[in-house]
Amino acid sequence: MQETLNSRVLSANFSFHRKPFIMAKPNGFDHYLLRLQTDGRCRAVIDGKLSLIGPGDLLLFNPGRPYELKIEDEVNAQGESMVESGDYNIFFRGRWVDEWWNSQKRPTRMRVPLDDRYLGLFRQLVLEKRRLTHTYPEISEYTLRILCLEIDRLLSEQPSTTPKAYLAHRMKYYIEENASSLFKLDDVASHVGISVSRAVHLFKETFGTSIMQYTLDVRLDMARERIIFSPMSLEDVAETSGFASYTYFHRVFRSRFGVSPKQFRAQSRTSELN
Repeated sequence: MQETLNSRVLSANFSFHRKPFIMAKPNGFDHYLLRLQTDGRCRAVIDGKLSLIGPGDLLLFNPGRPYELKIEDEVNAQGESMVESGDYNIFFRGRWVDEWWNSQKRPTRMRVPLDDRYLGLFRQLVLEKRRLTHTYPEISEYTLRILCLEIDRLLSEQPSTTPKAYLAHRMKYYIEENASSLFKLDDVASHVGISVSRAVHLFKETFGTSIMQYTLDVRLDMARERIIFSPMSLEDVAETSGFASYTYFHRVFRSRFGVSPKQFRAQSRTSELN
């Protein structure tokens, strides 16, 4: 069955950088690349300009397109200099992929919601490529196809141009980009220049959840990725995912996932070996 595959995942990884990092490929890659920023920030060349890349930014590169990425010191909300950048990166190729890419004009960068609908596909690809036994390349192939088609669906959804929706999405992006730091409702509202009460109402009306609940969801998903894919201690995971204390993090993590952070890490490592 493997001989019939017409799209193939070459590599799938989650990378987390806490030191400066630079990659430059003037002639691009020989294959396609999807790179989803999940944590922190970096800079990449987009349409000839070095642009800031934040959580939720998906980069799409086809073979031969010049690629340049820089992860450098950034100043956080507290004015501290730090290096922090996390991302999923998927390299792939194949006849089906060629047809998919050429089916419409594709941007170099687009926004992707950082929720399980999309993160789960990236995570599945990484875990499949890590498997040492019972490997089925077809699972990676079809997961990749689903991811590509979900990208098409996102591109086809016309963003609302109403002022209220615009403000709500700006608040959502602010939360995603700053979730690893401590911030208040005032900070979210001030970012878009409205009162706290209006910000709370507008966000709830648009997304069906509160600002604080969405912030907690983003932080928990961020922490889950770091528990699975990074060697950080659990205390560092909590701190760098925006939680003020490990006690609080432990409580809300168990409430969300049904197990403690320690148990979750042990289960994820056991599943990789099976």
